[in-house]
Amino acid sequence: MLKPLFEQLRHAYLETDVDQKLVQTFALYRDWLALESSDSLPECVLLHADYFQDVAAIDAVGMPNTIAVVQGAKVAKRGVATREGRAAMMHAIAHIEFNAINLALDAMQRFSDMPIQYYCDWLRVAAEEAYHFSLVRGHLRFLGAEYGDFPVHRGLWEMCERTAHDVMARMALVPRVLEARGLDVTPGIQKKLQQAGDFNAVNLLDIIYRDEIGHVAIGNHWFRACCAQRGLDTMAVFDALLQQFYPKGLMGPFNLEAREQAGFSAFEMALFAQ
Repeated sequence: MLKPLFEQLRHAYLETDVDQKLVQTFALYRDWLALESSDSLPECVLLHADYFQDVAAIDAVGMPNTIAVVQGAKVAKRGVATREGRAAMMHAIAHIEFNAINLALDAMQRFSDMPIQYYCDWLRVAAEEAYHFSLVRGHLRFLGAEYGDFPVHRGLWEMCERTAHDVMARMALVPRVLEARGLDVTPGIQKKLQQAGDFNAVNLLDIIYRDEIGHVAIGNHWFRACCAQRGLDTMAVFDALLQQFYPKGLMGPFNLEAREQAGFSAFEMALFAQ
């Protein structure tokens, strides 16, 4: 049972077929929970610690061949007043969610010597992101489009590549910056969709928004845990990483209520409010 579980993780990560990616991610989560309930999971991770040191190259991550990737500036921006415009927006969200599946799987398979709860947390995130993608793709199809019909950019995955060397940097910059940005912009997107009469999309984003607060909270927890393990000050580390990766600063405005729910500290909230 132990070895196949890690083989499942690798297969799910490398899978390029969209439907198979979803099936394998859900199956992995189901089997992981079964192993967790048998009290064998800590032993499973301990026995296969060497697996995490022999991971697939990050550029081999499974992405569908039907997706056209362009530079971010070349991704057309469309309003939501038209059906095509809403389809383009939902496609962009679907791509974020598909990337998020791979991001969560990569967080598991890339970094060794983390506490067992770390792997449990990120596999749950992967399963929830797969669920989100399924919801969004369903609405995308209702709008007459399919995942792959619009070009996308690699912005989210590029940060995954740039933080592949260090779990602390990954936790700081992917959940706490990129995913937290989703919390900032989602209410505004929902308002536009509501004005356009697309209440189903609004409801789908409610589900995603709720779960993403939890995902950012997981990132906050493990970033702080990494800093504590290394005897580092969290704010000093975060500020140094922002100077390195975002020298112009983070883009606002910030959703302070959602960020507080996701576990940002009072000091961090004060900085965001400036």
